[in-house]
Amino acid sequence: MNVCPKNAQAPTHDALRQPLDIGPVRLRNRVFLAPMSGISDAPFRRLAYGHGAGLVVSEMTASRELCQAHAESRKRAMRHAGQGPFMLQLAGRESRWMGEAARIAVDAGADVIDINMGCPARKVTGGLSGSALMRDLDHALTLIEATVKAVDVPVTLKMRLGWDGDSVNAPELARRAEQAGVRMMTVHGRTRQQFYEGRADWHAVAAVREAITVPLVVNGDITDPASARSALAASGADAVMVGRAACGRPWLAGQIAGEADDTIPDADAIAAYVIDHYDAMLAHYGADMGVRHARKHLGWYIDAHAAHLVGLPAFKGAILRERDPDIVRQKLAIIFETAATAPRSLAA
Repeated sequence: MNVCPKNAQAPTHDALRQPLDIGPVRLRNRVFLAPMSGISDAPFRRLAYGHGAGLVVSEMTASRELCQAHAESRKRAMRHAGQGPFMLQLAGRESRWMGEAARIAVDAGADVIDINMGCPARKVTGGLSGSALMRDLDHALTLIEATVKAVDVPVTLKMRLGWDGDSVNAPELARRAEQAGVRMMTVHGRTRQQFYEGRADWHAVAAVREAITVPLVVNGDITDPASARSALAASGADAVMVGRAACGRPWLAGQIAGEADDTIPDADAIAAYVIDHYDAMLAHYGADMGVRHARKHLGWYIDAHAAHLVGLPAFKGAILRERDPDIVRQKLAIIFETAATAPRSLAA
């Protein structure tokens, strides 16, 4: 169960607002945005950091594709203004690609390199990357050592509790990773076989805290300030990482840290905010690709801020199918302006 122990005193907002150092890199607070493939792109990270997140991590980038100059991978490795310290997350199964990709990322401006050993997706674990590496800690360590050796910036590691309930080996991996030079660990409180089912076990993360001396970040089911404080108390971690709960709420990490109260758009401003995010995605990806990438974000915004409207499914479907950005903007204005006022129907 992911609740505070009876005798634990939950940390306060003040604790979450304290800076945290990863080697020479100082983070302004202890609430981070997780790397999420297809979600935490440059426009989304810029919004989250602008609302007060202490760190915003790039999408997972395949090390071999980055080394082979795959266009999308190179785009992910680019540093962008307005995002604070740049942490690029790398995934891979071969040490030569991991080391070379880390060098490329640092040359492109990365302040920290994060290694992915937590992704549960079958297309990643099927290639013996992500959380599949927790089934072979010796091989995992060769990747960690190659990455640490390749660069002079801090290297961090993100993992799960283990592959399944019979192989919860995060404490061992974390201990060995620290010995190899990793400067911070992030642990999602589920095994790979759980994917995102059930509840994150924050108490199980406490065993990692006991195994290492470097900063520990707890991840999984952190959705608001109360759950963040409970996760810290249960795990003994130094910081929290927010993932899926930030979809449609880029300000969530800053809100949890107590940084974003004055910057969260109110009901009257949400239409302009969503349209600005939409336009930023079109500028980042180009119109055709931007329209496609933006659809999931628009769906999350609509679900989070207009779910009470009568006639929403049909209207939402029309927005998400629309290819003309001007029509999308018009429909977004209608849906959020309707959500912010007394009328509750989109039937008209």
